[in-house]
Amino acid sequence: MIKSKIRDIWSSELRLAEFSDDDDFFVLGGQSLAMMRIQRGITAELGVEVPIDQLFRVPTVTAIADHVETMLAAKPTV
Repeated sequence: MIKSKIRDIWSSELRLAEFSDDDDFFVLGGQSLAMMRIQRGITAELGVEVPIDQLFRVPTVTAIADHVETMLAAKPTV
């Protein structure tokens, strides 16, 4: 679920329908402004704010999804 939502955000932002979840964002043609929009999309869709520097360090759908899952697991429930 998380990975598919992140993939959808990337697909929309990069205007690509086909790519691997392990493809590097920058190799796919992404640039820093697009990554900032992806960051906002992740926050809006998943309720988690991933630091922009983390997105640049792990620029694949799989790695970002893993990071988001870790953040959600550590998030206190109310």
